[in-house]
Amino acid sequence: MSPDTVPAAGFDRELGLDELLRSVDRARLADALVALLGTGLRLSDVRGRELLARGEVHGGVRLPVRGEMEPIGYLECDATEAQAAAAVVLLQWILRANARYLMASELHLQAVHEDYAELQRRHAALQESEARYRELALHLEQRVAEQVQTIEATQRRLYQSEKLASVGQLAAGVAHEINNPIGFIASNLNTAQGYLQRLGHWAEQLPAAPDLAAVQQAWAAADLGFVLQDFSDLIDESRSGAARVARIVADLKGFSRVDQGGEEAADINAIIRQVCNVAEGQIRGRLAPVFVLGEVPPLRCNAAQLGQVILNLLLNAADAVTPPGVVTFETAVAQGQLRLRVHDNGGGIPPTVLPRIFDPFFTTKEVGRGTGLGLTVSNDIVRAHGGRIEVDSRPGAGTTFTVWLPLR
Repeated sequence: MSPDTVPAAGFDRELGLDELLRSVDRARLADALVALLGTGLRLSDVRGRELLARGEVHGGVRLPVRGEMEPIGYLECDATEAQAAAAVVLLQWILRANARYLMASELHLQAVHEDYAELQRRHAALQESEARYRELALHLEQRVAEQVQTIEATQRRLYQSEKLASVGQLAAGVAHEINNPIGFIASNLNTAQGYLQRLGHWAEQLPAAPDLAAVQQAWAAADLGFVLQDFSDLIDESRSGAARVARIVADLKGFSRVDQGGEEAADINAIIRQVCNVAEGQIRGRLAPVFVLGEVPPLRCNAAQLGQVILNLLLNAADAVTPPGVVTFETAVAQGQLRLRVHDNGGGIPPTVLPRIFDPFFTTKEVGRGTGLGLTVSNDIVRAHGGRIEVDSRPGAGTTFTVWLPLR
């Protein structure tokens, strides 16, 4: 058989016949060739090593027909040359296809292994990156917690400064309210001391008096009848002044809740009246409070903080009105909540300013007259109680702040 009649193997790399047969079921291949050729056969490589035999063949005995499987070996059989040539061509195509399939499989497996190794590498890199990010997240969380603590501490200082500013505004008025009764009590005590001296002088004259007429004459000369009457008036007036001081101190104590902490069941109407009493010296002549207070249940709250809210709204109203102004406090239960309305008859808030009134440090007051934190603090306090503040203001029609608080 001429080599030109057999197609070249054309393998991607040169493989020996033994390599090509390694992954082939040789028994089935031999059975198929015997069925095709109708005779025994033998496959041997270029070195003459027998790799496959079937039928009446003996090692070293050459069969009549020999087909060349260039360049990998030979097919020997006892058939016609045409049959042998056909068998060679078919066998070459089968082996070549099988080899390419195996090579493709090996390349695929190699690619899979390489991809798996790459995935393993990337997975390890991701785990390492995840560990770094986890550590970074932990540090970030710690830093955020520290920043939150710093912000909260700053916020507490700001709120404390706002409360101190409000207390400072009240101080002058409270001092004036207390100084008035203290002043006339001191004056009354001085007068009473003079009266006692006159009574003492009269008492010294009693032993030397010859008779009752002389005593009566001395009594009249010292005008002791007026002294006794005026002494009684002085005592009553001083007791009234002392009661007034006690009431102011009690209202101030109730406003500040110096002996209480945290939440308590409080009467919002009583808090409103206490705040207005404490601020009376601050708003006198500028603003008159009007109370339309309904029957409302006790509110579980931080009474001192709500007093701060009411004080801020009251002082804002005093700054907003043209004296003599009016501020109306109205309480009621509505929509299952406690509703507090604070309405003043001032000039109202301009529409351009209204959206910013709760912003920290925003104020329209002159420098030195406001911190710009009053409404911010009030809004935060109400929100901390689970409530909200609404504002309705129209130029020329006054302003109404509505505080909604859940009944707990």
